[in-house]
Amino acid sequence: MKNIYWFIVFIGVLAVSACSDLIEKSISGSQVILQTPGNNYQSSSYTLNFWWDKVDNALDYHLQIVTPKFDSVANLVLDTVVKRNTYTFTLPPGKYQWRVRAENGSSATPYSTVYSFTVLYSSIKQQITQLVSPSNNTFTNQNPYTFQWQSMYGATKYRLQVDTNNFVNEANVIYNQVIPGLQANYAFPKDQTYQWRVRAENDTAQAKWSTVNIITYNHTPPGIVTLVAPSNRQTTALPVVLQWNAVAKATKYKLYVLKSDSTTLYNSSFPAPVTSTTYNFNLGKSGDHFYWKVSAVDAAGNEGTASVMRNFFVQ
Repeated sequence: MKNIYWFIVFIGVLAVSACSDLIEKSISGSQVILQTPGNNYQSSSYTLNFWWDKVDNALDYHLQIVTPKFDSVANLVLDTVVKRNTYTFTLPPGKYQWRVRAENGSSATPYSTVYSFTVLYSSIKQQITQLVSPSNNTFTNQNPYTFQWQSMYGATKYRLQVDTNNFVNEANVIYNQVIPGLQANYAFPKDQTYQWRVRAENDTAQAKWSTVNIITYNHTPPGIVTLVAPSNRQTTALPVVLQWNAVAKATKYKLYVLKSDSTTLYNSSFPAPVTSTTYNFNLGKSGDHFYWKVSAVDAAGNEGTASVMRNFFVQ
């Protein structure tokens, strides 16, 4: 009886521990500490990097910027939720205040102490345009693709350049156009890795070039998957280990499991995304009949032709 008692206690402790892991911890008693720009900071750069300390158990951060003050708001300049504890934003000259609060699914901290800062008027020649999209090292199969960047005070136009040789020869880049707004559509001529950058301009001056972002365009799907196990029409016990060969350039696979009619997906979980070349199928019951196939998906989102379909029976 004593052994049974301690066994029950042990199971109870495990259950409580498991429940505590599932319960999201409140962060309402925590505080966000701002780092930069510091209070009363003056910047000759129109682009500022906002940075604050992380808060344990926070999932997001709510960043607000106003002009001139929170107690006398003339304009809500920025009101955004971000995952990281940093954010880069371009502002025109003026006086501003900023604050941040941390959030998760069930709670939030109070807003941080408010910091004031001033963006000073400066020549556009000293400024750098902030790129928005696509982010660096993007893979895409979209064509054309929309390039976007932040506005720059004093700019009346923006020069967008696209190249495949890292802008070594600026006179020979593959795309060089002046854009009146903050975005432009570009059609990739072929599957390749490209670099892009933007420079703000007006009639009398040019800003510095932005950082260079890389984007890879690929609309060629990966090859066909070859199924390995179980063999066709095999009877096997649960869980059934579905296995297939790796495909070059695939970053994940789509597993299709279908009912005995070979056309209806087994449930809404399928097609299931799988990052390996095996999947433990543990659904159904003895005597059930399933069909399955797998396709490869690359980093750009191209899905290859699915494998030959096989079927199996649950023992």
